Amino acid sequence: MASETPPPPLRVASVRSALDAVEGPLSGYHHQTYVFPLPAEAGAGLAGRWKCREPREKLLWFDRRCFESEERLLYDLQKRIDVIPEVARVSGVDLQRFVEGSTLSALHPSNRTVPDALFDQIPGLFRQLAAVTASSLPVERICRPEDRAEEGDSAGFLEGLVRFVQTQVYEQNLSDYKDLFADLGLQPEAFEYLRERVKGLRRRPFCLLHADLHRENLVVDPDGKLWVIDWELAMFGDPLYDLATHVYLMRYPVVQERQLIQRWCRVVEEVRPGSSESWRDDLPRLLDFKKAQSAFTDVIRASRSLDVEGRFERRRLSPAARKVWKVLSAAAEPLGLEPVPDPLATEAALLRWRDARTRT
Repeated sequence: MASETPPPPLRVASVRSALDAVEGPLSGYHHQTYVFPLPAEAGAGLAGRWKCREPREKLLWFDRRCFESEERLLYDLQKRIDVIPEVARVSGVDLQRFVEGSTLSALHPSNRTVPDALFDQIPGLFRQLAAVTASSLPVERICRPEDRAEEGDSAGFLEGLVRFVQTQVYEQNLSDYKDLFADLGLQPEAFEYLRERVKGLRRRPFCLLHADLHRENLVVDPDGKLWVIDWELAMFGDPLYDLATHVYLMRYPVVQERQLIQRWCRVVEEVRPGSSESWRDDLPRLLDFKKAQSAFTDVIRASRSLDVEGRFERRRLSPAARKVWKVLSAAAEPLGLEPVPDPLATEAALLRWRDARTRT
């Protein structure tokens, strides 16, 4: 299948005429987003509000990236996955249509039931993802071929994710966080414990994964349709990993989580038989990985949240410590952490780390 060519650049004047109505930056974790209207003369079907994004400065990436460009990926996907907002190139700039509406998180926060009218749309997304394979989507990838697991090698795929967390999150940040990691019990041997805990995944046919499907990345428009945004972490791999990530991040109530898993199994098997192979054994392993991953990433994020524009915000210390304590408690078994520091000890560790950095 040939890669779809993006539409040609439109007149520069069409964009300039909209600059007095720019809204933003709207901050997300990975990007700052700018929203502006395009006038009718910009081109057929392009009237309305669009967005462009810029990467945030000094951003730490805690997840593997697979594709050279999110926009190039979306050009090829927008006719295959019907919940991707339209993409267009205007005056050499890649834009995505801005979905007027609210995030699912704003309407129905974590741990709350997702209404049936919205919940019923989620399995359909997984159905469409399962149909997209690496051979059918020849978009340029930035990951080295030797770092890609062989088709169906779910265990190799997960080992690549564990190795990324170990080398690019833990070891890459040791110069700044070694003492804090040690205070919290996050030692190098935790990775060997994790590998032993998650080994033995069964083979499943690979497909496209969004890899970040949570309530902030699901937008509800005024007609009640769910749209999916932020595809920068998309990759090819084990479909059960996408389910694990979604379940872990969505925080469904127990009954609805079970319903989602059952419906996921049904739709992916209809598209690619074998996609749900051994899910009862392997989903807990993948959830253990997600808990372990969060232990490292959230320690770094929480510690960085203590300073705002170079000034220590003490009021942030207690909430940051409680967040770290929660993720460490969740990751205690996957990482072999014993004992887990209590919230006061976690707060003290964060404060020692911050004071030590101030003195250097």
